[in-house]
Amino acid sequence: MTTTVRTRFAPSPTGYLHIGGARTALFSWAYARHHGGKFILRIEDTDLARSTPEAVQAIIDGMNWLGLEHDEGPFYQMQRMERYKEVIQQMLAAGTAYYCYTSKEELDALRSEQEARKEKPRYDGRWRPMPGKALPPVPAGVQPVVRFKNPFDGVVAWDDLVKGRIEIANTELDDFIIARADGTPTYNFCVVVDDWDMGITQVIRGDDHVNNTPRQINVLIALGAQVPQYAHLSMILGDDGAKLSKRHGAVSVMQYADEGYLPDAVINYLARLSWSHGDDEIFSRTQFVEWFDLSHITPSAAQFNTEKLNWLNAQYIKAADNADLAQALTARLDQRGINTQGGPGLAGFVALYKERVSNLNEFADAAAPFYQPASIPAELAEKHFTATARAALASLAACFIALPEWEKTALDQAIKDTMKAHGLKMPQVAIPLRVALLGVEHTPSIDAVLELLGREQVLQRLGQL
Repeated sequence: MTTTVRTRFAPSPTGYLHIGGARTALFSWAYARHHGGKFILRIEDTDLARSTPEAVQAIIDGMNWLGLEHDEGPFYQMQRMERYKEVIQQMLAAGTAYYCYTSKEELDALRSEQEARKEKPRYDGRWRPMPGKALPPVPAGVQPVVRFKNPFDGVVAWDDLVKGRIEIANTELDDFIIARADGTPTYNFCVVVDDWDMGITQVIRGDDHVNNTPRQINVLIALGAQVPQYAHLSMILGDDGAKLSKRHGAVSVMQYADEGYLPDAVINYLARLSWSHGDDEIFSRTQFVEWFDLSHITPSAAQFNTEKLNWLNAQYIKAADNADLAQALTARLDQRGINTQGGPGLAGFVALYKERVSNLNEFADAAAPFYQPASIPAELAEKHFTATARAALASLAACFIALPEWEKTALDQAIKDTMKAHGLKMPQVAIPLRVALLGVEHTPSIDAVLELLGREQVLQRLGQL
């Protein structure tokens, strides 16, 4: 291996960056950072029918939001076509690849015969050059594919950094196509050349690629290239133990941004999907990079737990800097057309509410009535604005007008005096007051809410009853 660790994340831009891809990117990034190496972003865009510029941008946006910065790239496979064709020509010249003129009809017939004999469908090597073998006449007008000359004997073996020793007999592999009839190279070939040219030392990817690995190793060996180490990550299951789907997590990473999750919380959560450091649940990305290794990744499937993610996000909100949260909250309120100028200071609001929310959208929901007239649900008005409550709130408003200082202690005393004068208990005054001011029954301590909202707004809203 070269002395410098070089990992890569190589998504196909046929859709968004989802949780599974984000975890692969995170582990590849963290491994490179832990070892002082380089993290490369490569876009595998050879599927022209499904790859889109919008998907490329969605991947890059997701990586940027998560803070997984790459050191090199992004490299695009479609911009490397001449390099792939150059290597194919070298392999044809070296005899490690060959032209195959078998038609689709011939391959279909071969498959049918093999299935009838209950054999594994595979190419039979009819165009593979062999000493003393006479090849069929080249058919006129047929554009050949290029096949890799896979070894007949032995095994392909590697010590997977997650799954352990894996051995595949070469008899299980056939001479797979590395260039189609139109000259375009295939996925398994492009990946090999990319990893070779980019000096990738560790390939960290999903275990759906395990079957590709022996083919890729054989091509690397045929090219005389250094074979990287491989680490295949287990799949992620949904809350219910089924394959991850849109209803429980397999959505764009940017949807988590839209839903009010903090990127550091998502990073922390992703880190715990298959990897652990003792019983540690909450840790910074700096601590994660320091701790991260591949030996503590479990080969069994990870399970996505939305409830756990929500809990973790709430912990990050509680621990976040109030000024940073205020800035994030301003952006959310701006998106809703809510102007915070002239209202309570957002830092003060954040300090009062950060213990009560689990995401930024809940934060914005709670903040909205502080900066615009409250919408009072009819059922709450009917329930709480009784004649007794209205009389108490009118008395309380008079007390508020007379207060020399608008601060919690004085506000609390005004409420207590009103309760005593009207023979009421705290909920009989505080809940109608909350509904009148903010349109909700539950808030933090009512004196703190009053102090934050300010005398002018409080009196104006009570005056509208």
